Amino acid sequence: MEEINLDAIDLRLLAQLQTDASLSNQALAERLHLSPPTCLRRVKRLHEAGLIERQVALLQPDRLAAVQGHGLACLVEVSLDRQSTEALDAFEARAVADVEVQQCWRVSPGPDFMLVVHTRDMPGYLALSQRLLTDDANVRNVKAFFATRRAKFETKVPLALT
Repeated sequence: MEEINLDAIDLRLLAQLQTDASLSNQALAERLHLSPPTCLRRVKRLHEAGLIERQVALLQPDRLAAVQGHGLACLVEVSLDRQSTEALDAFEARAVADVEVQQCWRVSPGPDFMLVVHTRDMPGYLALSQRLLTDDANVRNVKAFFATRRAKFETKVPLALT
């Protein structure tokens, strides 16, 4: 990947986009005191450099659960018997392919993986557990922590703004 140099304007752009990516280019340019073509060119460069991975809508899970029915969030520690590159890659591939696994982290020391999982309810978690964890002979240990309240959820990456 090619190296990119970020100036203060790039950092301010990234900070603003992390706060509200739904702004039009015109509104974004006004907030940062840029011309719209300059703003668009800079945002495009940040996308092309891979600094902006994607733009999404963040849903509020508690409100969604009230509309759809129950919602269950949990953090799951997974330890494998074999930690070869192939074994780790195989489990990771299966975990990231599952729609109910929202995040999958390889971690060290301790367990091999930390998963953030959202399912509709406990039967949904049990089904995920069966297909992802129980059916995998290489999974040695699983420890699940069920969320009772979300105190903070942030998607922003801290930036060194000058």
